[in-house]
This record gives sequence, structure tokens and C-alpha cells, in this order.
Amino acid sequence: MGEPGTKELLSLEELEASGMARSGRKHVLSILVENKPGVLTRIAGLFARRGFNIDTLTVGPTDDEHISRVTLTVDGALHPIDQVTKQLHKLVNVLKIRDLEPDDTVARELALFKIAVDGPQRAEVLQICEIFRGNVVDVTRRAIIIEITGSTDKIEAFEGMVRPFGLIEMMRTGEIAISRGRSET
Repeated sequence: MGEPGTKELLSLEELEASGMARSGRKHVLSILVENKPGVLTRIAGLFARRGFNIDTLTVGPTDDEHISRVTLTVDGALHPIDQVTKQLHKLVNVLKIRDLEPDDTVARELALFKIAVDGPQRAEVLQICEIFRGNVVDVTRRAIIIEITGSTDKIEAFEGMVRPFGLIEMMRTGEIAISRGRSET
């Protein structure tokens, strides 16, 4: 026991039960929206006003030409996500929002790497590309461009392997995600 007025330390279980602990997990939001001008601006503005930093943001069409899917990733440790999703539901053009659970989600990212290579280094970079199941999409005498698709961890691991060769430029799409199908048991 401490002095009067000091708070006792809480166990992790007590902290989580009180709601004071933050999830700390990355949230992947899949948002179906009407395909209309200004929708993305309103969504991004909502997150900005609430102090969220959007880690990745991708937008693309769905099977219905009038509906687009926004896939947005944010860090849930910095801010609670519940309030912002409630605000998202109030936006006129937002049709459906899902906070995808990591264990029930397939997520991928695409990255292009332009790497400075010539001579013997080229063979070494091509071996690394093969290990990561990458595709060579352009070759010049002094550089090579490689496409890598996979998890964020895979993209970062590939970057770490090729950076020492001379990474000239890199471009990443941001994560797209879809929930897994139902299991047949």
C-alpha cells in the first residue's frame, strides 16, 4: 500500500477489464462507399480531425461500378477506433464498414524496387528476387526493377536485403485485405 492519495498498481487483467488498456493492434478497415466525388476526402478528413495517422490507404472498384472499396490501416494503440467508426457510419456515402480481424484476413501489398546493380551484383539480386518470389519488370545496364507482392513483413524484409546494393527508388501500394471464407467443418 502506498501513501494516501496514491493509486495502487493494476494488473494487466484489471487494466484490460477497466478499458484503460489500448489494443495496440493495427486496424484494417474495409469500407464500402458510393463511387462519388469527395467521398475519400471526407473519410480522410474525419481521421485527420480525430488525430489519426493513416498508415496505408487504398481505393479501388468493386464488382459493382457504383461502389468502391476503401482499405485503410491505422494504429489502434494511439487512439480508440470505435468513435471514428461511429462517425464514419454517419457519412452519407459510406455503405458498410468492417474492422477486419488479423487472424481471419488475407492481406497483401505490392511494391516496386529500383535497385542499382551491374556485373556480379546483378546475379545476387536476382537470387534474392527468386527467394522472395519477385518478378523482374524492367532491366537496364545499371539498374533493375523488381515487383514484390506479399505481407508488409515480406516487403520490409526484401527491402532490407536489397538496400545495401543501392536502392534507387521504391514505391508501395499500401495494404489491401479481404476476410477469409467460412471454414467447412
